[in-house]
Amino acid sequence: MTDLSQVVHLPTRRIELGLSFDGVVRIAGDLREHVPAIAEEAVCRIEKELPEFVRPHDPRYAKALGLSVEYAIGHFLDLMADPDTSSAEVLQFWRQVGAGEASEGRTLDAWQAAIRTGAGAAVERLTEEAERLGHRASPAEMANIANAVFSYLNQLAMVVAEGHADAAARAAGAHQDRRRRLLDLLLSEPAPEPKDLREPAQEAAWPLPRTVAAVALRERGPDTRRPALPPDMLLGLHLTEPCLIVPDPDGPGRRQALRKKLRGWTAALGPTVEPGELSKSLRWARQTLELADQGLIDGTGLVVTEEHMPIIVMMRERELVERVIDRRLAPLLSVRPAQRYRLAETLLTSLECGFNATEVAGRLNLHAQTVRYRLRRLEELFGDTIHATSGRLELHMALQSWLTLNAEAGASGELRYG
Repeated sequence: MTDLSQVVHLPTRRIELGLSFDGVVRIAGDLREHVPAIAEEAVCRIEKELPEFVRPHDPRYAKALGLSVEYAIGHFLDLMADPDTSSAEVLQFWRQVGAGEASEGRTLDAWQAAIRTGAGAAVERLTEEAERLGHRASPAEMANIANAVFSYLNQLAMVVAEGHADAAARAAGAHQDRRRRLLDLLLSEPAPEPKDLREPAQEAAWPLPRTVAAVALRERGPDTRRPALPPDMLLGLHLTEPCLIVPDPDGPGRRQALRKKLRGWTAALGPTVEPGELSKSLRWARQTLELADQGLIDGTGLVVTEEHMPIIVMMRERELVERVIDRRLAPLLSVRPAQRYRLAETLLTSLECGFNATEVAGRLNLHAQTVRYRLRRLEELFGDTIHATSGRLELHMALQSWLTLNAEAGASGELRYG
């Protein structure tokens, strides 16, 4: 059972039996000495019908169960004898029982079944003992006593459930706090040493993985729901810039699961790293997310940072890139906007395909003759420099950057830059 200090004390409630007939006080007094035997019989029936309550490895549990049942029956008789008897101590005891079940990770299903079984046994034995002692209560009076027993046990069951729910909520909150502290530690700079991660990870019940990755998150709207993620992922929605940590990010089905679970979020998956390098993975993921927010990267699904490395690196020095664009693409920027985007796209694809018109046509879904016409137009603009091997990387980067900056508006001719 859990420590009593871990149970929240609620305002004292009274337990009402609703028994008021002649002789009820005398019946309660005469039955009082039989409580231990009645409790023992109730426990035997519980253990027989509910074997999950039998714990041979822990004899203390059987003793505690017997004392609990005896305590419950004894207090019932006390209330029969004096309805004003205080129930504060009893209620707190049963709240503690519920908290103890929660602390050991058990639900209350078995307890509820035990209460029903124990109540049945108690009613039978109380009735038998009352008759044996010569109490000639009417059938209606005995029915009232039986109903009072079940009402009393239902009230105790409610208190057990309150203690269970309170302890479970506290445990969940403590577990969440430990996981948040672990996430903060993993993302801290300078990076923590592996030895400094073992104990916090163990406390958070998070097996320390060999590889991890960070995911930067952004809500798409006010109705974005909290993602329902597997328990091995650490969620950092408490941060100003939300994120999550994914263990074994390259494992089978990992990315597909993320795509499914993060619908409604803009999410960028950082590179796979060792746990001590998570801050780097998150930094790159956040740079990727920023470009997705700007519309420079398609952010409708899970964005994988490493698949967009060139534009991420180039956009970190955007002013320098734009100066290179002005210089290397000056001939292209002189034509009408409607032609400019198509020619830039054709030139970039031609560089990647070795100026093979048939292959370029297949990539762009065009007729090969159309591609040849555009290449002649590009040769008129650039001359032989478009075929030069020197400076080809610079030209390729300039074209890719310019096309990225104008990707959304390219089709309409309303270009952002150049």
